[in-house]
Amino acid sequence: MFFEYPKILYLLILLAPFAGWYVYREIKGKNAPSLQISSLQPFRDDKHSWRKALRHIPFLLRLVALAALILAMARPRSSSDFETTSTEGIDIVLAMDVSTSMLARDFQPDRIAAAKDIAIQFIAERPSDRIGIVVFAGESYTQCPLTTDRITLINMMKEIQTGLIEDGTAIGNGLATAVARLKDSEAVSRVVILLTDGVNNRGEVTPLTAAEIARTYGIRVYTIGVGAHGMAPYPVMTPFGVQIQQVKVEIDEELLEQIAKTTDGQYFRATDNTKLLSIYSQINQMEKSRTMVDSFPVYRELFMNYALIALLALALEFLLRWIVLKRIP
Repeated sequence: MFFEYPKILYLLILLAPFAGWYVYREIKGKNAPSLQISSLQPFRDDKHSWRKALRHIPFLLRLVALAALILAMARPRSSSDFETTSTEGIDIVLAMDVSTSMLARDFQPDRIAAAKDIAIQFIAERPSDRIGIVVFAGESYTQCPLTTDRITLINMMKEIQTGLIEDGTAIGNGLATAVARLKDSEAVSRVVILLTDGVNNRGEVTPLTAAEIARTYGIRVYTIGVGAHGMAPYPVMTPFGVQIQQVKVEIDEELLEQIAKTTDGQYFRATDNTKLLSIYSQINQMEKSRTMVDSFPVYRELFMNYALIALLALALEFLLRWIVLKRIP
């Protein structure tokens, strides 16, 4: 046991003069009650009662209460116990396609909104990991570097939208940017979750080249193709306003499978919100097996024990002084 504020214990010295003052008053008889009567004859043969023998106990209880309060204020703590905790030690980059095709409404309310909402849930469920965000369309950039600040991550995820960069689908550029964010990481495990709904048609880096670079750095890539099978409703601007038209869903699943296989990852196909949520849950579970265990002392606060002793001592003093040992004068 140790005290967080040991200097407060010097107050215990004040108990000595307090006790000395009490003894002095007892010796001088200043604490003795007095009652004027005509004769002491009736009391000459009276023996000492048990009440008289207990008359010092209230003072002793008050000393105990004061000492206990001082000990409680010094904040006693114990560190005899140790706790073992598991930390994933994983750095994750979410690489998200923000091309205009992500506005298709085969997801609710559309692909990009569903992808953002489910990614936010994923972020909230991994408090021990550093997570970053990369977005890509015809080009790519880092929306948020690796961080454990969940509030910042969630706010940056909410700000993602289509139309902010050149349109297209540069899967290779998106993956290469994500790899650049992870290549110098010293985490136990490094992961990219790449989500797209199209076919690579832009960019300076080919997707397979980016996958080879990821493998070189030991970065695992999970790829997710989002989109219903066949046709999907898509909002199209016409002279008569926005109209919903059916467009063909084209996802290069073979390429996404090859990227995942190259990096020892896995490919998933999401056709609706529920399936996408399930995919993130699977990835969440798979990436919890690579852990790093730390042991650290667990501090137990003991001040409450002393506070209870003080309260009990004061309660007993009150009962003895004002009920059991109450004086007439």
